[in-house]
Parts: sequence; C-alpha cells; structure tokens
Amino acid sequence: MRLEYTEKQKRFRAEIRAWLAAHVPKKPLKSFDTEEGFEQHRAWEAKLHEGRWSMVTWPQELGGRGCDLIEWLIFEEEYWAAGAPLRVNQNGIFLLGPTLMEFGTEAQKKKFLPRMASGADIWAQGWSEPNAGSDMAAIRARATRVGDHYVLSGQKIWTTRAVWADWLFGLFRSDPNSQRHHGLSFLLVPLKSKGITIRPIKQLNGLTGFAEVFFDDVKVPAENLVGEEGQGWHIAMATAGFERGLMLRSPARFQKTARDLVALYQRHRERADRDPAIRDAVLKSWMGAEAYALATYRTACRLARGGQIGAEASTNKIFWSELDVLMHETAMRILGPRAELMPDAPEAGDADRWLDGFLFSLAGPIYAGTNEIQKNIIAERMLGLPRA
Repeated sequence: MRLEYTEKQKRFRAEIRAWLAAHVPKKPLKSFDTEEGFEQHRAWEAKLHEGRWSMVTWPQELGGRGCDLIEWLIFEEEYWAAGAPLRVNQNGIFLLGPTLMEFGTEAQKKKFLPRMASGADIWAQGWSEPNAGSDMAAIRARATRVGDHYVLSGQKIWTTRAVWADWLFGLFRSDPNSQRHHGLSFLLVPLKSKGITIRPIKQLNGLTGFAEVFFDDVKVPAENLVGEEGQGWHIAMATAGFERGLMLRSPARFQKTARDLVALYQRHRERADRDPAIRDAVLKSWMGAEAYALATYRTACRLARGGQIGAEASTNKIFWSELDVLMHETAMRILGPRAELMPDAPEAGDADRWLDGFLFSLAGPIYAGTNEIQKNIIAERMLGLPRA
C-alpha cells in the first residue's frame, strides 16, 4: 500500500505542524491524574480550541473544522510527532462526542459539544460497577423516572477522570423488572449534583486516574437522556465501537512509541544485542505500528465511501493493546534494572517515561472491553462460530 497525499492535505499538514511548533508547551505538563496537572491540561484543551484544533472532524458550528478522517489521521501524526500533551478530555471528544453526533438531540449537541471541544466541560466515563466490569449487561445502578427528571441510585467504579471531571456519561437500569441488556438508559450526569460522592482510586503509580462514584437519590433532568428510554445498550455499544475503533487510539500514538523504541535500542545496542530476541521484538514493534497505520488509512478510505465499522473494531482493539504491551515490555528489557526507576528519579536518565508507559500498557487488554471478550465477539460475529 502506497500513501499519496493531495496538495490540500499537504497544506493542512504544514498548517498544523506550524501551529504546534508555536504553541506546544516547552516543558511537559504535570500528569492529568493530579489536580494541578488536570487544570494544566484543561487549559491546553482551551488553547487547542482557540486554534480550532480541538476536534478537527467536528462541524465548524460545534467547535471543529469539518475535516475528513484522512485529515484527522494527518493531524494525529503531527500532534504526536510534536510531543503535544495527552488529551485529558478523551472520554468526551473521542467517545461521547461521536455518540451525541449520532444519537443526541439538536439541543443536546448545541449544549454539550462546544463546551466539550473547548475543555470547559471535562467528561468521565461511568460504565463499570462492582459486579459489572466486562459484563456491562449486569449493571444494577438505577434511574427511576419521576416527572421531568430521573432519580439515580447505585454505584460506579473504575470511573475514568471522575475525580476532577465536570460530567459523567453512563448506563443506568431504568426498568427495574428488566434483565441483562434490556431496560438500560444512557444518561448525562453533572458530577456536582447533590447526592453524588466521589472516592478516588489510586493507580499503580499512586495517582488517581479512577474513582468510585456513589449515587444517593441524585436528580437528573429527563432532557439529559440520550436516545430513547431503554435504548441505552444499543447506544453504549456504539460508544464502545468508537473506543475500540479509530478515534481513541490513533495509529500515530503507536508510531511515536515505535520510533522512540528504535532510538532507545540504538542508544543501548551493544547491551541489547546480547539477547537477539530484543532486536526481533524492536523490528516487530516497528512493523506492527506501521501495519496498524496502513490498515487504519484503508479503513478510513472505506468509511469515506459509505462503509461501516462493525465487529472488526474488536480486532483493532486486540491488535493495538497487544502491540502497546510488546513495545513497552521490549523497552523494559533494553533498560534492564534501570527500567524500574520512576521518571523523576535522579538516576532515571533515558529510562524517562518508559516505566509509566509500561504500567499503563498493561491496562490496554482490559479497558474498552477485555481482549477475552473481544475474541468471543470475533469468533461469533466475524467467523460465525457457535457460542461455547
């Protein structure tokens, strides 16, 4: 496959490259899993919005540029190559945003999407519960309709970005007599509402990227229902498709890691070559990142011609999550004992961010639907195999 860009696409690449060169912070922001870092990243989202780079594929009237998927891929390549900050509002712009585009009312789009694009509202994702992790159909948190609002009760856990976020989107059981994936509704919840308690959960690195969220008779306006009551499962599956498919994990993210891995190997080649398997893993990592990028371009072109992403989103998710683990495990092997140093340790040197990236990569086969569940989806929906 050979990629050839139009003159318009080349001008677009030059424009974003120049803007990023002028605006990307000279010093890395603090982690957005800290209160200070969260606000620094919110300010960066506002800066992106000022340049109309926050979500380039959205319509202009909703805070975007009206770009196509190829231009989005170009934007991502330049964004990651420039070392720009991670996107603190990825739950909003990459997951909820496309969901509202497809299922939201015009009033919901006008209310939520521009503030999402500007970073004025940061969103948390509320799927999992203590007894409903990979099995979202086991959700028990309830939403009871009372007049013009819903009353929420129950608990969510592993709620991404909830500690400092402004809003949460999630599934709630609106029909108390329903079972499994029936009777669920998709609601948008202000996290400052009376009756909400947020309890931070520390990650492996000691920071609070997750939280438990408790709902004690929380009132939410009925206008915050996305789609129809009881349609939540269908809408959530569309959101999960965005999470596993193109938007949340762009190829550029893994191409950047692969380039960094090659550079790390070259700096430590004498020691790394004592184990020939390390060189093979570096090559496999680079080829995997390039293959994923080419496959994504192919998918984007198919979508532009009116195609759709179906169960193949599960193959994407398995591929990029396992690739991310491979790249970071290989970096750990190259660095040896120094790989155990945290990035801010005095002797960390070029170990830099690899340990933090390695710890995060281990979550990849779990979030967005565990890889075991994705393999079941592939077996049943793509290969037509019988259920075990």
